[in-house]
Amino acid sequence: MEIKANEFSNDDITVTYDPCQCVLSGTCAKELSDVFSNSIIPWVNLDNTETKKVIEQIKRCPSGALKYYKNSKKQAS
Repeated sequence: MEIKANEFSNDDITVTYDPCQCVLSGTCAKELSDVFSNSIIPWVNLDNTETKKVIEQIKRCPSGALKYYKNSKKQAS
C-alpha cells in the first residue's frame, strides 16, 4: 500500500510531506513553529510567515521528507 505525501500550498509554493521518509526529529517544528506544529491540525500553515523562511527550513529537513515546488503563476487573459 502506497501512502501519498501530504501537500500544503500558498500562492507561491506547495510543500509536500512524506510521512514514510520522516525521521520525526522535530527540526521543522522546533525551528519554525509559526509554520510547522506538532499539536495543531493542519500541522503546516504556510500563511504564518514568509515563503523564503519556509523554503530555508525545508532545506534543513534532515530526512528529506519535506520538499517544495514553486507554483505556476497564472497570467491574466
